Amino acid sequence: MQYLVSVIDDESSPGSTDRRPAISAFNERLIAEGYWVFAGGLAGTDAATVIDNRGEQTVFSDGPFVESKEYLAGVWVWEVPDLDVALKLAAEASKVCDRKIEVRPFQ
Repeated sequence: MQYLVSVIDDESSPGSTDRRPAISAFNERLIAEGYWVFAGGLAGTDAATVIDNRGEQTVFSDGPFVESKEYLAGVWVWEVPDLDVALKLAAEASKVCDRKIEVRPFQ
């Protein structure tokens, strides 16, 4: 089963900035164990653009789709046998990247 694993940072209490070597080692382990599908860090919310083309004209808005002190800092996509494995890995990921993690299955 595939899971979207979201890395959540907090403007008022951001995670450590020196985590790249630990995250790289964690990613290498995910790859070696066959769980890694994709991973990527995201630019800050000030670089976001929201597009709404549901009406007669397309509307482009600067900034994130929702204002919040917490924001999506990066994502993984994992292919794991079940939710228990995803949650175990997510607990490790939270420690490794010093941020909160959200785990959501794809439908």
